[in-house]
Amino acid sequence: VQLQASGGGVVQAGGSLRLSCEVSESIATINVMGWYRQAPGQQRELVARISSSRTTNYADSVKGRFTISKDHTKNTMYLRMNLLKPEDTGVYYCNAYYVTALGQKEFWGQGTLVTVSS
Repeated sequence: VQLQASGGGVVQAGGSLRLSCEVSESIATINVMGWYRQAPGQQRELVARISSSRTTNYADSVKGRFTISKDHTKNTMYLRMNLLKPEDTGVYYCNAYYVTALGQKEFWGQGTLVTVSS
């Protein structure tokens, strides 16, 4: 399974971006998909995740500003980011987590850089 993240860029504070994560296989079978980010010198942290039933969870720092979604027809997950802040700067990674009869599997995309200037 391959994940391709895109949509990052440089934006001013208060602006918006939409990240995309295209998956090489059907996303209908993925138990949980998520977006993580890693700021310079920091550990990778969960930003948002969406389950197979479309239940969503968000980090407190992005609630009300970010929206995670997915389109099964395009095998793509999205992260709409509004009211961006400089502290949102980082490399954003998409993640796919499977639970199978043989155990758990996890896949990561290559990351896309988001830079928010003040």
